[in-house]
Amino acid sequence: MTGTLSIGALHAAPHTKTRGTVAADLGTLTVDIPLTLVNGAHPGPRVLITAGVHGGEFTGVDAATRLAALLEPGEVHGQVVICPVANPPAVYQGRLGVSPLDGVNINRVFPGDPDGSPTERLAAWLFTHLLDGADAYVDLHSGGIDEVLKDFVGYRRTGDPELDARTADMAAALGIEDVIVGLNAEGGNSHAAAARRGIPAILVETGQLGERDADSAERLVTGLYAVLGRLGVLDTAAEQPAPVRDWVWAAGISAEATGLWYPQFTAGDDVTEGQVIGHVIDPADSQEHKVHTPATGRIFYGMRGLTVAPGAELAAIAVPAPGEHPH
Repeated sequence: MTGTLSIGALHAAPHTKTRGTVAADLGTLTVDIPLTLVNGAHPGPRVLITAGVHGGEFTGVDAATRLAALLEPGEVHGQVVICPVANPPAVYQGRLGVSPLDGVNINRVFPGDPDGSPTERLAAWLFTHLLDGADAYVDLHSGGIDEVLKDFVGYRRTGDPELDARTADMAAALGIEDVIVGLNAEGGNSHAAAARRGIPAILVETGQLGERDADSAERLVTGLYAVLGRLGVLDTAAEQPAPVRDWVWAAGISAEATGLWYPQFTAGDDVTEGQVIGHVIDPADSQEHKVHTPATGRIFYGMRGLTVAPGAELAAIAVPAPGEHPH
């Protein structure tokens, strides 16, 4: 039998589900982190699912909340921890990728710093209280309010064949056909930092433009059930995962000028190196800055907002992994 699952002041005995919040001390303030703890009736792995790491990304928040309501301890082998809003300041106040507390993108600073800025402290709190002890991790993201996006799953290779195979298996189980593989586990992304700790971790990107779409959320819940089944947490029918296509990132395109952005693409478009994918227009004198793609590949997400400053990410391009062919 599994033992009591405890996070902060929240506790779930075996065969129970507990919902509530846990206070996270960020130095200058505290924030309440909503959690659902599902402690199964049978032994098994502990799986962490987070959403709301960024503001303005609604599909994952919706799906995580739905899953928290649906899962019952009697069907669970092991433990499931669901955090539908991991970054309340960004979700409720800023509704953007950066926190209004300090202007920091939390998904660039994992595993965080307990003595750092409020956002760095929040990342450290999430890692210490939620990631440590997890046997698998799913982080749900979406296209933001000004971002078009083609659904994909991402994970990072670590060089550990067993860990990488387990992670790839999780990614395939979700039912999303495009999987973008990071060739190393460097950087401050939540799933990269988890991979460095030896935790199989996937990034899930679904939905775009800050849309709240019930059908998309329900499809994502179905995919999460499949992942939990693949991990042995749920007794679901052993289905063969649908074929996936592996991609690797090839280029990111950033604005070089301040102005008004007029894109000439949407997510999922194939582009050729040197192709013009949009223009940045100076509103003062109508001077035009053409934006060219530096690589041939497929655009998986891109900026749809009108106003941009230098450094703003306009598009991200991936290419088929060796042995793969786009279609």
